[in-house]
Amino acid sequence: MDETAEGRTPTRSMPPEECWERIDAAPYGRIALAAAGEVDIFPVNHRVDARGGAPVVVFRTSAGTKLLELTIHHGVAFQVDGYTANEAFSVVVKGHAEEFDREAEIAAAEELGVKPWAPETKDRWVRIVPTEVHGRSFELSKTAD
Repeated sequence: MDETAEGRTPTRSMPPEECWERIDAAPYGRIALAAAGEVDIFPVNHRVDARGGAPVVVFRTSAGTKLLELTIHHGVAFQVDGYTANEAFSVVVKGHAEEFDREAEIAAAEELGVKPWAPETKDRWVRIVPTEVHGRSFELSKTAD
C-alpha cells in the first residue's frame, strides 16, 4: 500500500459488509433530504434490519418537517461517522425512504430496539432502502495540533 507524506496509510474504501457493521454499531446517524428547493439534515437514532435479506436502515420519527419532506421527496442520504484513537471513518447510504405502518412490519421493527434520544413521541416508522452504500476510513495523524 502507498504511504502518504506523513507516513500514514492512504484512505481506504470499506467493503459493504464493513459499512453495514459500522452503521449498525453507530448510536445515531444523520439523514439528509431535499424538498421545495431546500436541503435539510436531521439526526436520527436507527438500527439496521437485515432480516429480509438486503439490509435497510430503520428509524422512528414523529409527524413534522422530516416526515413531510420524506413524503414529498423519497431520495435520501444517510451518514454515520466515528473515530478511535487511531482511525476515523465515514459511511454513506443513498437510497429512498418509505414510511411503513402495517402492524406486522411495526411489530418486527419494534424488535430492533430503536430508542430515540429526543423526548417527543416518535410513533412513525421509516426505512431507507439503499441503492448504494460506501465508506472510507483513514489513520489519524500521530502528531498533536
